Amino acid sequence: MNVNMSEEYRTLIADQLKALAEDDQLGQDSQSVVTLDQQAVGRLSRMDALQSQAMAKANQARRDAKKMALQLALQRLADGEFGYCDDCGDEIAAQRLRFDPSVVRCISCARG
Repeated sequence: MNVNMSEEYRTLIADQLKALAEDDQLGQDSQSVVTLDQQAVGRLSRMDALQSQAMAKANQARRDAKKMALQLALQRLADGEFGYCDDCGDEIAAQRLRFDPSVVRCISCARG
């Protein structure tokens, strides 16, 4: 992979990590402890709040997994292994990497 493409992917990964960090900040309030004061909120409102909290935590877990995958992609870039399929060793299509730079398998291997 040439230096220009490597920098393009490095920038793309950094942009995605920045966007995930911004989403983390927005999601912090939704994950806070739900008050179960019967006088303050009705039963259905508490259930809605608990469901919203659970969804916010699930979204946070997905963001954390994506951040880890992007960090690993940065490591593969540094090691010179970025852009090659973990299964067959072939190059992963540039369009696929631009769409998701954290992918580790070519489209053929991903399909099975």
